[in-house]
Amino acid sequence: MHIIVYSTRPYDREFLIAATADGRHALTFLETRLDATTAPTATGAEAVCVFVNDRVDVATLRQLHEAGVRLVLLRCAGFNQVDLATAESLGMAVARVPEYSPHAVAEHTVALALTLNRKVHRAHARVREGNFALEGLLGWDLHGATAGIVGTGKIGRCVARILAGFGCRLLAHDPRPHDEMLALGVRYLPLPELLAQSRLVSLHCPLTPATHHLIDAAALARMPRGAMLINTSRGAVVDTRAVIGALKAGHLGSLGLDVYEEEADLFFRDLSGEVLQDDVFARLLTFPNVVITGHQAFFTSQALTAIAETTLANADTFMATGRPLHAVSTEKLA
Repeated sequence: MHIIVYSTRPYDREFLIAATADGRHALTFLETRLDATTAPTATGAEAVCVFVNDRVDVATLRQLHEAGVRLVLLRCAGFNQVDLATAESLGMAVARVPEYSPHAVAEHTVALALTLNRKVHRAHARVREGNFALEGLLGWDLHGATAGIVGTGKIGRCVARILAGFGCRLLAHDPRPHDEMLALGVRYLPLPELLAQSRLVSLHCPLTPATHHLIDAAALARMPRGAMLINTSRGAVVDTRAVIGALKAGHLGSLGLDVYEEEADLFFRDLSGEVLQDDVFARLLTFPNVVITGHQAFFTSQALTAIAETTLANADTFMATGRPLHAVSTEKLA
């Protein structure tokens, strides 16, 4: 199968080539993002392979259909960037990687929390300048603290196990409570109650119409003063402007982000020689109690291997049966 791979970085090329070393698929790598303007580059391909910031909307899908594409391969778990109804109406299959390494994202989540709590980022900068003063670096024990986990899929459950090891009191919010969490002693609560009781809130829910700006000004106001918020799920689960307001007011104690709702124009590129045009993101960078990473929580060798292998397994199954291994459809979402 001829597959055009969009938003390609060197690591994408390395792991995808390794996963199809037998030559069963012909891969063409493009650095450009996929959208309606770049979709004609897929002419002659049977499938496209896209990442989180590619735009697979109505206009793009129609262009891809005209180009002869029959399969959209997502090398990620999220699928909010795809108009599934349009894909189905055009007879195009959509597949995703439902899991790769939940441990990778969970471990990065806790790394952000530890960095913020113990001010590791600030301490590192101080020591490099010969400043060994401790003022301003005071943290608090995770042991005994209440942590709220919003979304208890595989990543959320990994986070719960790690935080249980620290001795945290665990709360969770999810439409479907999980037996493993209950066995761990986790209490499921409505979101407002979880927010009100948690010193640390970690987000692990998908981006859907129901979760868009789930953490808004009202939600932030329910959190205890000085609480920590971590988001390694999807950027738009958090209302960024509301978060900035809570930080400015001193109500939100600290913020750790690996995702950002307008990240498509920022992340996965080297912009170090340019002036940032996103004033909201630039404002976030001014806070000493904010740590942001560029959507790297997934970025481990194990995860990249799993992403490449599952992506191509979707293509293999589609070739054999006409349906990918991990299909995404509006029927599954109903």
